[in-house]
Amino acid sequence: MKKIAAVLLSAAMIVPFAACSAQQQPESKKEAESSKAVETAKEAENNRETIYQVALLQSLTQGYYDGIIKVSELKQHGDTGIGTFEGVNGEMIVLDGKVYQALGDGTVKEADDNETVPFSNVTYFDKDLSATLSQTNDINALKESLTKTVNENGRNLFYFVKINGTFKKMNVRSELKQEKPYKSLDKALATDQREFNYDNIAGTVVALYCPDYMGGLNTPGWHFHFISDDKTKGGHILDLAFDSAQAEFDATQDFDMYLSDNSEFQKMELSKDVSDAIKKVETNEE
Repeated sequence: MKKIAAVLLSAAMIVPFAACSAQQQPESKKEAESSKAVETAKEAENNRETIYQVALLQSLTQGYYDGIIKVSELKQHGDTGIGTFEGVNGEMIVLDGKVYQALGDGTVKEADDNETVPFSNVTYFDKDLSATLSQTNDINALKESLTKTVNENGRNLFYFVKINGTFKKMNVRSELKQEKPYKSLDKALATDQREFNYDNIAGTVVALYCPDYMGGLNTPGWHFHFISDDKTKGGHILDLAFDSAQAEFDATQDFDMYLSDNSEFQKMELSKDVSDAIKKVETNEE
């Protein structure tokens, strides 16, 4: 009888414990789901504070023009940015979540999601600073003005800047699509660059600032692209002028880079100093 009583007692103890566990499990599941939701939200917030770079400006400058990521994938990493397309088939302007392609014939279209990208920088734009820019007569004056704001707020961060206004002068370039075997970018632009000049044109400048320590991965300082308000004109900016404009700054502390595992890419000497070639293709200066 004692043995039977002991078994019954054990069973009696198990039943309440099991019931208690059954009651606690949903609560634990809710806590786990809530924790996961918090982590997902934090991850999404962190992703908004990231400059996402596809390959290197150095690889593009040396002539690696094969696309390594689709436009549809690029959109998942930012709503604002700059770059180019496979075969350097035009200049990329990313604005308000849309990817525009300023082509070598002077036209602009919204890029197809299946178009591929050999180089780009994008981020999710969140305004941290704003400034009213006074009369500016050339691109160098704009750089000086923007750099002053950067130095006041942290020169070792990344910045994307959007400048909205009507521009008295806007000198942009794009280029014709290249075919293999690819030439280096400075040689390609020497024959296939096309320049376009516009007066009193309303639009947006999308600018990227990279800190000095980025010299081996991108170009330190400023890189400017433009798109008109009607989305019919745009390109890489060579020069500009305006009476006044509104600038918004997004300061970003994180950096993420996507590289190709292609054998041709892996054989490139990416430590090679191409700073002179980069300066030439960025500014048209010899």
